[in-house]
Amino acid sequence: MSTSSDLSPPPPSLLRPLDFPHKVLMGPGPSNCPPRVLAACALPMLGHLHPEFIKIMDEVKEGLKYAFQTDNTWTFVISGTGHAAMEAACSNLLEQDEVALVCQNGIWGERFADMVERNGSVAQKLIRPMGEVFNLKEIEEGLQKHKPKILFITHGESSGATAQPLEGIGELCHKNNCLLLVDSVAALGGVPMYMDKFGIDVLYSGSQKVLSSPPGASPISFSNRAREAVLNRKSRCRSYYFDANELANYWGCDDKPRRYHHTAPITSVYALREGLARLAELGLEESWKNNKVCAEQLWEGVEKMGLELLVPQKELRNPCVTAIKVPDGVNWKDVSDYAMKNYRVEISGGLGMMAGKIWRVGIMGYNATPDNIRLVLRGLKEGVENCKK
Repeated sequence: MSTSSDLSPPPPSLLRPLDFPHKVLMGPGPSNCPPRVLAACALPMLGHLHPEFIKIMDEVKEGLKYAFQTDNTWTFVISGTGHAAMEAACSNLLEQDEVALVCQNGIWGERFADMVERNGSVAQKLIRPMGEVFNLKEIEEGLQKHKPKILFITHGESSGATAQPLEGIGELCHKNNCLLLVDSVAALGGVPMYMDKFGIDVLYSGSQKVLSSPPGASPISFSNRAREAVLNRKSRCRSYYFDANELANYWGCDDKPRRYHHTAPITSVYALREGLARLAELGLEESWKNNKVCAEQLWEGVEKMGLELLVPQKELRNPCVTAIKVPDGVNWKDVSDYAMKNYRVEISGGLGMMAGKIWRVGIMGYNATPDNIRLVLRGLKEGVENCKK
C-alpha cells in the first residue's frame, strides 16, 4: 500500500502565483488581445452542445462569412491553431497518390508540401524565393503540366512578407479541373479578401493574428465545389479529428441534428466571437485601411533610417507583416533583445532561408496603431545604433 512518503513533492514553481511581463507583441503573431477578448476568455464555461453555446457558434459562423466575404454553407472553426486548419485542408481534399501543386515562396508552402507527402499524396512545387510572388502565366503552366487536384498558395506569406495577388487564380484552377486552396493566416482582416469573387475553394486563417484573439480556434471555409469533393471521396479522410464532414455537422452546417464530435475549445470560441465582433463593428474596409496606413508609417520610418525592406514593390508587401533586412555588422538578435529589454516590444527574426537576415514586424488588428509603430521604430533605431559590431 502506498503512503504519502512514496509521492514526489509538487513542483515549487506551481506553488507560487503566475508571473509574466506585459509585452507589445509586434512580431508576426500572436498579437495582443483587446480587453473585451480577454474578458470573454474569463466567462463561465458552457457545455459544447448547450443551446447557449450553439448560439455563439452560429454567431461565429456569420462573422467568418463576413470576414471571408463568402456565402459558403461549410464555414466553421477548426479546434487548433492555423497549422491544424492547414492539416485539415490537406487531409480532406487529397487522397492517396493525388497531386497537389504547391506554390512555395516561404515556409508555409514548405509546410504544406510536407503535409501532402505525409498524407500519402504527391506534392509538385512551383518555387520562388522569399519576398517574391507568383504570376498567372507560371501558375497556368504548372496546372497544365502537373494536372493537380488542388493548388495551394499563401495569401499573406509571413516568412517572406509578401501579399500574393489572388485575382484570376481561381478561374485558372477551375478551367483546369483543380481546386484552389488559400492560406490567409497572416493576412485575413488586414488585406482585402473576397473568397467567392476570387473563386477560392478552401480558405483558412488563424485567430491570433488580425482577429486579435488567442490561438486555438482557426477559421476555415469550403466552397460548394470543395464540399462535393470531400463528400465524394473514394476513401475516408485519414483524420477523424479533422474530418470536415463531421466538423460541418457539429458546427450546424448541414440539415442534420448536431452530433457530438469533440469538445470544442469553449473559451477560445468565446474569444473568437468577440474578435469577429470587433472586426464587424470597425468594418472590413476600415480594418484594411488601418493596417495599410500603419504599415506605410513603418515602411517610411524604416527607409528614413537607411534600412532596406525585403520586398521592394510596395504593392506586393503584406501590410500585416513587414520584413526588414539586417544591415552588415549587426546581429539581428542583439537588436531584438535590445527592443525587448528597453521597450518590452517584440521584433522577430527570420525563418528558414531568411533566418538571421531579416527582422519581421507584425501589424495586426488591435496592435495596428501609430503609437505602436513609433515604439517599434524607436526600439529598432536605438537597437541598431547600440548593437553595431
